[in-house]
Amino acid sequence: MTMDKEDVEFFGKLSESFGPSGFEREPILLIKERYSRYADEILTDGLGSLILKKKGSSEEPRVILAGHCDEVGFIVCGLGEKGFLKFRALGGWAPITLPAHKVVVRTKKGDIIGTIVSKPPHLMTPQEKEKVPKLEDLFIDVGASSKEELEKLGIRIGDPVAPLSPFEILKIEDKELWLGKAFDDRIGAFMAMEVIKNLKESGVSHPNSVYAAATVQEEVGLRGAETTADVVNPHVGIILEVDISGDVPGVKPGEAPAKMGEGPSIVTWDKSMIPNQPLKEFVIQVAEELKIPYQLSAVSGGTDASRIHLHYKGVPSIVIAIPTRHIHSHNSILSANDVENAIKLVTEVVKRLDKETVDSFTRI
Repeated sequence: MTMDKEDVEFFGKLSESFGPSGFEREPILLIKERYSRYADEILTDGLGSLILKKKGSSEEPRVILAGHCDEVGFIVCGLGEKGFLKFRALGGWAPITLPAHKVVVRTKKGDIIGTIVSKPPHLMTPQEKEKVPKLEDLFIDVGASSKEELEKLGIRIGDPVAPLSPFEILKIEDKELWLGKAFDDRIGAFMAMEVIKNLKESGVSHPNSVYAAATVQEEVGLRGAETTADVVNPHVGIILEVDISGDVPGVKPGEAPAKMGEGPSIVTWDKSMIPNQPLKEFVIQVAEELKIPYQLSAVSGGTDASRIHLHYKGVPSIVIAIPTRHIHSHNSILSANDVENAIKLVTEVVKRLDKETVDSFTRI
């Protein structure tokens, strides 16, 4: 189950791919091209999510492994007379992280590189320098000097914009860390696909059907999770995500208990879902039995689990996440070892999810 060079190179390519919410076709096609060979059936929903089904020894229970492949990005909302672009956010951004970062504007004529900028600091008053910038005070500069030049470049209102950030591998002593964009949540989609790859290549029987889903539009309202659940109609949900790594300056004790490099986190609570408790204890038991490191976490955000666990009559669900520094920014950092351990844990959990076990999660 150890990731090889090809796996890491693929994830780097997936991380760098262009796919803000609503514009996920590029990462979806990358995933389909690499992982469809491990699936028995390829499914989609009407929003563009990709679902790869891996059959086991039994058609039921149906187990969904969900990770969203959209990234936080922007959309062009205005072409200025002096050649600058106004934009709005697709997903949650803190404007303080944006100035001076490069972006890619995808147009009908091709990709255009620009940078997010504001008023020059030399011309700011002392009060302006101390203020946190607002999104409406920022703009994108692609080098144009007029609205006409923007139009000749093919830029239109509604064009998507994504961060421009290369994938990098950082080596510190015996640790391998990954740095790049869109880890939230292409690492989750990657892990879901790696699980069905492991099951296929190992030839190990699993008493269920596994649906590895790369969902869309999570960052703008968990939309793909709802339609994907309609396609799969799962009996149990394992949502693969990033977690906030609390080992950075400014985070108070208790705000984000998970730490990068100490194992995947099992989310015990978030604002959108309280996990099924027997399922949570089952996952913990598997991790401890196999001596897979893990952390217990509680976070303030929400995930695709919010929609999946409320599907139809309700779906026992849990979130297994990778503690990641600096999410929702141009550059995040995570531990490759945490990713390997998460893939191993989810694979081993799936191998044990027979009908009796899944039924026990909701038995009263």
